[in-house]
Amino acid sequence: MPHVRSGSAEIYYEVHGSGPALVLAHGAGGNRVIWFQQVPVFAQRYRVVTFDHRCFGRSICPPEDFHPKHFTGDLLAILDAEGIERAALVCQSMGGWTGLPTAVRHPERVACLALCGTPGGLVTPSVLAAAARIGQNASRDDIRGQAALAPDFPERRPDLAFLYDQVNGLNVGFPMEALARMFDPEGRVDPADLTEYAIPTLMVAGEHDGLFPAEVLREVAKEIPGCAWCDVPGAGHSTYFEDAEQFNARVGDFVAQHLDGAARV
Repeated sequence: MPHVRSGSAEIYYEVHGSGPALVLAHGAGGNRVIWFQQVPVFAQRYRVVTFDHRCFGRSICPPEDFHPKHFTGDLLAILDAEGIERAALVCQSMGGWTGLPTAVRHPERVACLALCGTPGGLVTPSVLAAAARIGQNASRDDIRGQAALAPDFPERRPDLAFLYDQVNGLNVGFPMEALARMFDPEGRVDPADLTEYAIPTLMVAGEHDGLFPAEVLREVAKEIPGCAWCDVPGAGHSTYFEDAEQFNARVGDFVAQHLDGAARV
């Protein structure tokens, strides 16, 4: 199974399917496995890349070197290893700190970007308030299904709620307290960096997101030039997991609009 070296980290990734490249970047509640409802669908049309962020899943990294400032380099190392010049990025929560900074700093590598339940490192007053609440949750180690899913989801789908926590439990190398580093200045995107931003971008928001509520994400979306909006009714923070059918259809339409017809690699 492929690993790629990126600084002090060895990043594990997988490739499924063929066609234009589509990268799925997971959040802090998951790892590459969490995309099990997306990979079989999108791999029929695209070359789908999943990976474990540093300190997650099979990726190896000293815990002290977990920081979002490294995420863009980690992603570019994967793309370069696979000879992928340009890809669509679909980023969940923490994964947004991979996607938006890459789109800002290396726009030639990004065909389009879907930000799912994430400000992507763009900080507004409401994002900072949400960050404080997330920090409180992380300190109690309940950042898993209790916070990342709609309040009624465990009752509606106890099987998937159980699976969510099991996938999260595979991240034995990740110290939960390190989530605080997501809001360090070095990991942020400054609104001034978006002046000439032209990457097609979609913001996906769950109706019952308890981590980054829709009103927080709307504030972020207004800062991103041309950002489109997608509501997912009934879902919480993990729209891709809670309502995969709707997520796949709506994000799939967005990706198809901007990626289909791209050079195959």
